[in-house]
Amino acid sequence: MFDLPALEAAARLIHGVFPPTPQYAWPLLAARTGAEVWVKHENHTPTGAFKVRGGLTYFDRLRRERPGVRGVVSATRGNHGQSLAFAGARAGVPVTIVVPHGNSTEKNAAMRAFGATLVEHGADFDAARVEAMRLADVEGLEFAPSFAPELVLGVATYALELLRGAPPLDALYVPIGLGSGICGCILARDLLGLRTEIIGVQSTEADSYARSVAAGRVVTTETANTRADGMATRIPDPGALEIIRRGAARIVTVTDEEVAAAIRAYWQDTHNLAEGAGAAPLAALMQERGRMAGRRVATILCGGNIDLALFRDWVAP
Repeated sequence: MFDLPALEAAARLIHGVFPPTPQYAWPLLAARTGAEVWVKHENHTPTGAFKVRGGLTYFDRLRRERPGVRGVVSATRGNHGQSLAFAGARAGVPVTIVVPHGNSTEKNAAMRAFGATLVEHGADFDAARVEAMRLADVEGLEFAPSFAPELVLGVATYALELLRGAPPLDALYVPIGLGSGICGCILARDLLGLRTEIIGVQSTEADSYARSVAAGRVVTTETANTRADGMATRIPDPGALEIIRRGAARIVTVTDEEVAAAIRAYWQDTHNLAEGAGAAPLAALMQERGRMAGRRVATILCGGNIDLALFRDWVAP
């Protein structure tokens, strides 16, 4: 999909907008899990999540290849939309984002604040994605998918930072939504010639990639009823699935209760607030604490954008 010089160039582009996010080894997480735990703090970006990296590389490509584009439209549960709104405003390109009904009110507000036009449609992400594609056709807009080479290139820069900045890692836990994050980690690891295990994490209520890897083909689910909205996808991307099948050690599924416990653990042990998808890697490590005892592992805290009302109801009732 890209080579190491291209990945390093993408990192320079992104670092012109914001600095590398930190990675810290937290001793209380080590005591909790029995492993040396490095956390990549992608909650410390201008949008509070890793997706902004892909937005910046996406609009950089668009500026070079289609400078006259009228506007961009996409679908999201929040972080991808914020990334496009943020990067689109910097590029001077109008952005329309389609979200499902009942989407995070605070993520919706953030997208509007970054300058996006928001459209509510459908019951879940995949229904919103179909509507975004329709709007692209009807209104002559560029459709921005949630998984594409330039997006993976951008988000892979966090893996480059982590894998070069932390000591050699035995394993890395990464949440899976549509797949850009885990694919970026797999590709960055391979370009650096490392042997780090990449372990995907999904919700038990949205486990289409876990099912697809087991079946060796794309398997969809009827629902994605998880409170961890960053992982609430029903339909895997075939390109992402192929990279995951080749490069991931396994996929661990976690319950919403395990994710809530991991959100609380992050707050107690690091005083960082994680959204559901951001805490899912720690939830998987806690589930596999016996297997990972004594090893050096990393978790991606991919975002911290959780609504206060959801936090009160789910995490701290």
